[in-house]
Amino acid sequence: MKKLILLLLTTIITLSPLFSHAQKGTIRGTIFDEGTGEPLFGVSVLVEGLQIGAVTDFDGDFEILVDPGTYSLKLSFISYNTIQIGGVVVTEGETTVLENIKMAEFTSDLETVTISAEAIRTTEAALMSVKRNAANLMDGISRASFRQIGDGDAAAAIKRVTGVSIEGGKYVYIRGLGDRYTKTVLNGVQVPGLDPDRNTIQMDIFPTNVIDNIIVSKSFTAELPADFTGGVVDIETVDFPEEKTMVLSVTGGYNPSMHFNKNYLAIEGGKTDWLGFDDGTRTIPTQGIDDIPQFAEVVGNPSSPRGQQFQQILRNFNPVLGGTRQNSPMDFGMGYSIGDQFKIKNKRFGYNMAFTYRNETQYFTDAQYNLFGKPSDANNFEMEALERSNGDFGVNSVLLGGVAGLAYKSDNSKIKLNLLRLQSGESKVGQFYFVNTNLGALFEANQYNIEYSERAMTNILLNGEHFLNRGKWNLEWKLSPTRSSIEDPDVRILRFRIPNNNIGTEVGLPTRIWRSLDEESLFGSLDLSNNYKFKDAVAKLRFGGAYVYKDRDFLIESFQFPTGSTTFTGDPNRVMDEENLFSSTNRNGLRYDPTFIPINPNAYNSNLNSYQAYISNEFTPFNNLKAIIGVRMETFSQFYTGTNQTGTIVFDNEKVLDDIDFFPTVNLIKSFKSNQNFRAAFSRTIARPSFKELSFAEILDPITGRTFIGGLFPETTNGGTEILWDGNLQSTRINNFDLRWEKFMERSELLSASVFYKSFDNPIEMVQFLSDPGAFQPRNVGDGQVIGVELELRKSLGFVSNKIEKFFFNTNLTYVKSQIEMSESEFRSRQLSAREGENVSRTRDMAGQAPYIINAGFSYNDPIIGLEAGVFYNVQGPTLTFVGFGNRTDTYTVPFNSLNININKTWGRDERLQTTFNVDNLLGDKREEVFRMYNAEDQIFSSINPGRRIALRFRYTIW
Repeated sequence: MKKLILLLLTTIITLSPLFSHAQKGTIRGTIFDEGTGEPLFGVSVLVEGLQIGAVTDFDGDFEILVDPGTYSLKLSFISYNTIQIGGVVVTEGETTVLENIKMAEFTSDLETVTISAEAIRTTEAALMSVKRNAANLMDGISRASFRQIGDGDAAAAIKRVTGVSIEGGKYVYIRGLGDRYTKTVLNGVQVPGLDPDRNTIQMDIFPTNVIDNIIVSKSFTAELPADFTGGVVDIETVDFPEEKTMVLSVTGGYNPSMHFNKNYLAIEGGKTDWLGFDDGTRTIPTQGIDDIPQFAEVVGNPSSPRGQQFQQILRNFNPVLGGTRQNSPMDFGMGYSIGDQFKIKNKRFGYNMAFTYRNETQYFTDAQYNLFGKPSDANNFEMEALERSNGDFGVNSVLLGGVAGLAYKSDNSKIKLNLLRLQSGESKVGQFYFVNTNLGALFEANQYNIEYSERAMTNILLNGEHFLNRGKWNLEWKLSPTRSSIEDPDVRILRFRIPNNNIGTEVGLPTRIWRSLDEESLFGSLDLSNNYKFKDAVAKLRFGGAYVYKDRDFLIESFQFPTGSTTFTGDPNRVMDEENLFSSTNRNGLRYDPTFIPINPNAYNSNLNSYQAYISNEFTPFNNLKAIIGVRMETFSQFYTGTNQTGTIVFDNEKVLDDIDFFPTVNLIKSFKSNQNFRAAFSRTIARPSFKELSFAEILDPITGRTFIGGLFPETTNGGTEILWDGNLQSTRINNFDLRWEKFMERSELLSASVFYKSFDNPIEMVQFLSDPGAFQPRNVGDGQVIGVELELRKSLGFVSNKIEKFFFNTNLTYVKSQIEMSESEFRSRQLSAREGENVSRTRDMAGQAPYIINAGFSYNDPIIGLEAGVFYNVQGPTLTFVGFGNRTDTYTVPFNSLNININKTWGRDERLQTTFNVDNLLGDKREEVFRMYNAEDQIFSSINPGRRIALRFRYTIW
């Protein structure tokens, strides 16, 4: 299959020049309705002075072949003003692109609008038209902005959208709401990313040269999936590139605190680590063995066949348990893309391919991961340490990605095939000083960590659009299978007690972990729309349905290594020396214990089915008032096969979630003049637990020492008499209300103000597990509310003076007040652990909701000389991340003040070379989370210093 796809794409690239027309040039363009932003079907485009022309298709596109020269075009369409475009220069063998020409409805039978070709070479104006006339509250960024600003990937670009913040440089948060309430789709299709447990896909994997635009919908309409609340991000890729392009880019990144550091921690990995996957170096020694021998059955007879097999497995474990110090390399990345469109017998074909490779290195020093709790004495206002971990760790991450698209267009149909393949590998090696003081203990140890994680995702999208009866009916279908996998082979954890370097059970035995996740999913949808007239105004009826299926297999195989009477030197890489291992002559040596036998709560299968249908009507009941009213129905059934930790509960394809919901939506848009809107929206949406959350799994993060506990596992206290959590995790249902006023000005300038309110029924939050320090579990907590305001201003300083009209100021501000009414058990636990003088309220902040977001930028843009430069600032307010319970305190993220500089310059007469220089985290801020308690000083939960990163990118357009 891979060879067939490669052969097909190679053939297209090879043969495409054969379809070019020698001695002629091409004029291409797209024509939109200025009022609605919709493409116009059937516009006549005539080359004046010649008896040739074209008619736009259902995408509003036209194409004309002419001899080299300078021409004028005349555009005419019934009931629309005629447009005349002059100065269209055509060069032999090349394409002149006139993007997003806007036609206004008829105003006078004598009026002709004359514009120049240069004045319309932007897609930002078209996006503004779409935004102004959209059925829901939306924001976005266009392909033209990518070219101007020089953002290399979607994550860098989307940070400029109102109310958007980026977590970890990859994942999108909307209006301060976390991953649970944000959704990412690709070309309208739900696609899992490299982390299938997230709603949002990694944004930094998409190079901007294959993206048409990024649309962020902040209010719900019936054709959208219902499982989002903050917003849904739709990444739309290019299907028919305007002109033949081939682009090569190279990026280098340098962080003074991380790169060329001789103390960087690493190990020798496999030969294919640089490609993002393991070559078998880390294969589990028990692979292919159904009946794993255990120590209890061989200790009395190590020379038996089972004893020999036990020893062989023991010796096959990689003896490296600690990293070595070496010099750290700088970051490196490269990208390549190619695209074009051509005709065969009046049928248009387009192709677009992009490949991305990144190899990045990070070295964190003085990293902290701690656990603190409330002291038992209510008069003590200082938190007591339970565990502290401080040290260094190095990270090398590789991302290899490819996107390929093939599109076909006839007079009334368009069919697209998109392929997406992602492969990543991440190696972590750490060394920490660990202290355990819980329950009066005092254990000190040197901790050594080695991890490797490889992730892969393959997605195919087959999409068809069919326009019937000259566009009055539109039929669209999509079919998209996806396969995702995660392999964490041979995670290694070792602690040597201080001062005598012994390994003891008090601080944990040496541990080796193999984790695997395989997930398959299928998405299919069918949508129909009918354009009709209501009170002599354009109206649209939409209806359709979708089906979603997912199936996941998850497995953790964990081994501990009791050390017997072995004496060690303190060198982690000597622990598994031959003389230390169990054998016929050393029966009390180090051996392995497969802790997943006979009961393994970390072996499970989950699957789900969801059937969805909707109907929506967009019409104008009164003058200048548009209404979009609809309802969506979704059934959702999730099943689980697995067992709890003791084996007392066994599920065999048990239904653990069974929902059927109706999601109504109303959007009203009142237009004032031609450039102002007032919007009001109501909708009902949902947030469902993930496969991982609806499980019995216990998943350890070795570096931080934190453990995730599945929501099916109940927790009790007081000898089991008081139920803290019953294990019945349910979906969250949300009511959303939005108001927005927006004013659209010249040069894509914008002023808008929004107010929103959301009520949450049974929100899911991560709660600290009382009986296990450092463990966290998803639970339904009390009902919640969120109320917020958004302000956006995008303005040139030309209103001050024409001399500074190329300077722009951008700002978008989001302020949110959230509130959760606590459950009875949480409220009581807070009362019992309250400090002297503390008044415990029935309400608290909502977990995952930032109280404010500030995005601001000051930039200079001169397209004549090809220079764009700007300073951009982003900060997100302190956000509750883990909910405290009993003597466990709440944890909050500390605001991270991100100040970045970006300079983009194009060079040469043809502007083929583009350089981008940027500095991230100019202020050198740290990323921290803290424990907070009444009248107490904050204590570090986690702290890492990302340093300042300087990057230089060269982008060369070969064609």
